[in-house]
Amino acid sequence: MAVLTNRQAAAPPGSAAPRRASRTAGAVIGAYVALMKPRVIELLLITTLPVMFLAAGGLPPLWTSLSVMVFGTLSAGSANALNCYIDRDIDVKMRRTRRRPLVRHQVTPRAALVFGIVLGALSTAGLWVTTNWLAAALSLGAILFYIFVYSMLLKRRTKQNIVWGGIAGCMPVMIGWAGITGRLDWAPLVLFGVVFFWTPPHTWTLAMRYKEDYAAAAVPMLPVVATERRVVLESIAYTWATVLCSLLLWPVAGTTLFYPVVAAALGAVCLWEVYGLLARLNAGKTGVALRPMRFFHWSNAYLALLSLAVAIDPLLV
Repeated sequence: MAVLTNRQAAAPPGSAAPRRASRTAGAVIGAYVALMKPRVIELLLITTLPVMFLAAGGLPPLWTSLSVMVFGTLSAGSANALNCYIDRDIDVKMRRTRRRPLVRHQVTPRAALVFGIVLGALSTAGLWVTTNWLAAALSLGAILFYIFVYSMLLKRRTKQNIVWGGIAGCMPVMIGWAGITGRLDWAPLVLFGVVFFWTPPHTWTLAMRYKEDYAAAAVPMLPVVATERRVVLESIAYTWATVLCSLLLWPVAGTTLFYPVVAAALGAVCLWEVYGLLARLNAGKTGVALRPMRFFHWSNAYLALLSLAVAIDPLLV
């Protein structure tokens, strides 16, 4: 074995040993990145950057924007990594989460905990130093709320878990606004409301698709504890609230006509899709045939396009 080790140590660049080492390093980095849930972070950043355009009344300062986006990414990554640490016992029971790093033993629980705490500290300190104390405080508050209120208190105890737990996901619009202005105003509160009302139907339709997963993990998501009709009707109510709240930004922020026209058009499509769920339910469709993921994917597009309209509007003045 010693001879084999010496040969490997003397192996020229490009040999099998360096390639194995490279793959191992890449796997470790990939595991820690996966702990941060990058796809979730993308959705959060989609709402963060546009509100900075609105707050600045046009192009926001480049350095401030980069700072908020970078440290906002670390903040969201912190919350997600700590959530993975807390949920590792139920993630192993769900098909949707069985490939997460802690479930596959790619990262130890202790390492995930330390990683999440370090990211949280870096993001808070970074926002404080490069923007202002308000943005840093909002960021830290979002992390603590997501961990202690949603993950540890609400998620496993109430069917209203995502309704109130979703507040953490609404905070990026507040952080983006505060990062530019150093204060809060009615405009970011309206956008906070948009994300707040948008979150339940978005999450419930995903939970309808993975109902058995949540049931196996004893997580009382609404589709697990209520009928499909109840879920669809509540999704319709929250979608109406989302669309109406989105239109409030027009008078509150004094946007041009571009924004309300786009918001109304997107809202109409969103309502069409959610009423499509009800139509399929009334036609006797259930389960996968109800096609809940169609609304889920559209809701992603809705929030992204609405946020884009928020960013474009101040550039038209």
